[in-house]
Formats: sequence, structure tokens, C-alpha cells
Amino acid sequence: MNKKSTFKTALKTFAVTSSLAMASLSFASTLTVSSPQDPGSWDPIDTFLVNWAAVATNMYDGLTYRGPDLKLQPGLATSWEQLDEGKRIRFTLREGVTFHNGEAFNSASVKFTFDRLMGDEGRKGPQRSNYAAIDTVEVIDDYTIDFHLKAADPVLLTKLAGYGAMIVPPKYIQENGEDFFNTHPMGTGPFKFSSYEPKVGIKLEAFSQHWGGAPKLTNLNYRFISEPSTAVAELQSGRVDLVIPPTIPIGMITTIEKDPNLTIATTISPTVYALRFNTRDGITKDERVRKALIYGVDRQAIIDSILGGQAAPIASFQSAISFGEDPTMKPLPYDPSKAMQLLKAAGIQPGTKLQIDIRGNNATFNEVSQAVASYLQVIGLNATIKPYETNVLLNDIIPAGKTGEMFQQSWGGWTLDYDNTAYFMYHTGEKWNPYDSDPELDALLESQRSITDRDKREEILKSIANYTSNRALEMPLYNLNAIFGVSKRVKNFTPVPDSRLRLTDVTVE
Repeated sequence: MNKKSTFKTALKTFAVTSSLAMASLSFASTLTVSSPQDPGSWDPIDTFLVNWAAVATNMYDGLTYRGPDLKLQPGLATSWEQLDEGKRIRFTLREGVTFHNGEAFNSASVKFTFDRLMGDEGRKGPQRSNYAAIDTVEVIDDYTIDFHLKAADPVLLTKLAGYGAMIVPPKYIQENGEDFFNTHPMGTGPFKFSSYEPKVGIKLEAFSQHWGGAPKLTNLNYRFISEPSTAVAELQSGRVDLVIPPTIPIGMITTIEKDPNLTIATTISPTVYALRFNTRDGITKDERVRKALIYGVDRQAIIDSILGGQAAPIASFQSAISFGEDPTMKPLPYDPSKAMQLLKAAGIQPGTKLQIDIRGNNATFNEVSQAVASYLQVIGLNATIKPYETNVLLNDIIPAGKTGEMFQQSWGGWTLDYDNTAYFMYHTGEKWNPYDSDPELDALLESQRSITDRDKREEILKSIANYTSNRALEMPLYNLNAIFGVSKRVKNFTPVPDSRLRLTDVTVE
């Protein structure tokens, strides 16, 4: 070959290589998501926060998976069968799966995950009681594993799709320690951890070897923006592509819709809002007072005037898509006269003070709480609002029983089963129940967990909803739609009811 031919060949090779490189760059894409809260730890057993799941659903896999259609499907387990009248579940595991560091996934990984969850490490977090039905996990072979249950748990397969049940790498955790794992997570999901700056954000990158196929995005960045107006401004400027619930204030929906580069995507959500009562201290330990406060607030007017119709009233602390919701239950009506009668009967003097504790970063709920305080003033009470940083309220104030008479509780009920809400809100000794202890209610909550007959179990859950309503353990407010602010550059995005976004098919133009 002469020099001229050699030069032409080299030039052609360079052109092809450059073309491929440019093509690769053109398909490289980054999605930037605004999340209102840094969970503080990325360990699956450390949290119940929806904002954790909105990120970590992309880093981890469970044995089962629940997609945007809310139907359960195989995850790291390809199949399962219930044996021994529901007291044993045998899982067949997916072969050829690796964690992001190359560590093999197998039965030993599953056993390690659940031994850890049900052991000393799990006791430190809020997830352990959600899986209390699990007695032991037995390895049958590398890709077959049995869960032996203390009692049948009709919701367990759904629970295995999220939060504490995400499968973690044994060797990685043993070699690096628990504290390191909190800030350097490692799973088998479609995106792998890249970097984390507390209070600022977390960055992920595509894991091309994922068993479900490589994500279409190259990078997935989350920014923790607690101030709603800032998040919306960043969306408008193009520095953020997606704003997830519960950030978008109702009052800013119109602003986003008028922007030609943006859109609003909404869907029904399991998330409900309530003001729960301190049943141990102060005026709210009297049931008559609690009912008076509920009668004294026009929740429908709040939905119409503040929430722009993006919510529905609730009679119990669950949404219409929750298994156990009783459609025959009706919220207590707005009746200020009845409210004042009850307050008088309870010996409450006009001008009596009470405190409402809220999350300070939720602009919409701030408006709602102001409206509640105004309604309570009409019936003769002096309500003050005390905002907290979200993590402080959830981790330091509520669990320690240091709230005022009323405190904000929003709950996703992500299993779409009332048990996942009711047990943690009302059972004696649970983290979110710092004040109340009711043996009759405890017995009801415990009884439904071992019943596999769907109809019988539903009746018990409905009776729990009615029981808690009769005792007025909270002021049920509303079921809020999931509201997403989305750049029109984002394609193939599906708003999901539970905010557990798996973003493998999303692209950014």
C-alpha cells in the first residue's frame, strides 16, 4: 500500500471514529430533578420518606417490583409460590445479576439483607416492624430461597417492592461499614451512585449492565431544593427538568402552565394530609375537644379555595385507592355551633391557646394551616403555628412526643393498603404514635395481619377506619393529587401515584 492510500485509510478511520464519538455524545443526556428533601441516609432500612424512594427506586431493586400501573411484577425474583397456608414463600431468583460494584447477586444477598433488616441494625430504623411477619430466611440453593413467616402477611409481597426490602450487597457493607453505606449506596438498580453532597444533591449514572436493560439517560442528578418558589424558578430557567411532589404550590400551577416550555402532570395519589392530635397532653386529650376542632374547620372550603380542586376530602387517614377505605364513611361536617357546644361541655375557655406544628418547607400546607388557625379562632381558640425543618419534625419532635396539641402528618400509604398506614399511626409503641395506647385498637390492627381472606380482612380494616374516626385521633384533611412540574424537553415521563419514579425510559432532548 502506498503512502497516499495509507493516508486515505487513516483519514477514513478517523472520520468513522469521530462520527461514533459524536453520536455517543449526542445520545448522552442528563435529567436534573428537584426533590424537596435530603433523606439523610441512603440505606434502605433507615427511612420511610417518599423523597428517599423517589431517588432510591433507581439505585435498588427488590424481589418484587410495582410499576406505574400499580401492578406487582417480578423484580430480582422471577417467580414465587406461597406454601404452608401462606406461612412460607419460596422465591426463584434472577440469575446473572450483579451489584454495581460487580458483586454477585444470589440467595446469600437476600438472606443478608433480611437478617440485617430484622437484626440489630434494623432495630435502629423505622422499617423493621413493617416486615415483622418474617421469622427466618432459608437458603435452598444459590437462586432459591424460602421466607418462613411467623404468620401469614397478605401485604408482604407488595412490601418487598420497596423501602426496607431493597436488596443490598453483603461484602460491600461488611468491608466498608454501615456509616459509609449510608452515604455511598450500592444496589442492583438501573442507575448507580456517583456522588452525594448532603443538603445539596445526589448524582447517579446509568448502569448499562442492569438486568432490565440500560437506561436511556446517561446521568440522573437530584438537587435538594426545599423552597418551592426556588424549585419552580429553577424549572423555568432550565436548570431543573422535573420537580417532584409535594413541591409545587397550588398557586404556581397556572404560572407553570403558561410557560411554553413547561407543563404540569398530575395523577391520583395515595398521599393524605391530616392534623394529628396529641391525645396525651393538653386540651386535645379530651375526645370532645378533638371532635370540636374537626367540626370547627371547613375542609371542603380549604380544598376549593387553597388547593384549586387538586384534592379530595377524606373521612379517614387514607385515600380512595387504599385497600380498607370505607366509601360509606363521611367526613364530619363543618358545624361551628356544634364545635362551640363541645368546647363548652369540655370546660374550654374562650381564648385558650393551642399549637400546630408543621413542616416549614411546604408552602401549600402553610396556607392550609393558616386557614385552619383562622377557623379555630372563629370557635374561640387561639391557634399558633410552629414551623420546623422537615427532618427535625419527623426525626426529633414527633417520635419523641414533643409536639403541640396538633401536628402535621402526611402519609403516602405506598403499599395502597390501609395496614401500612394504620399500624404505624395507631399501634402502641410505633414511631408515629408517640401519645396513644388503645388495647382494643391494637387487637384489631394485629388481627388483620394474619388473615389471608381478602374480604374478611377488608372488613376489619374498615372497622379500624371507623374506630379511629370515632375516637377522633386526627383531623382528616384531604387526599392531594401528585403534581409534577415538567420541562417539555423531557420525553416518555409517566407521573406515578406513589412518587416512586423509575426513570429508565425517560429521555431529555
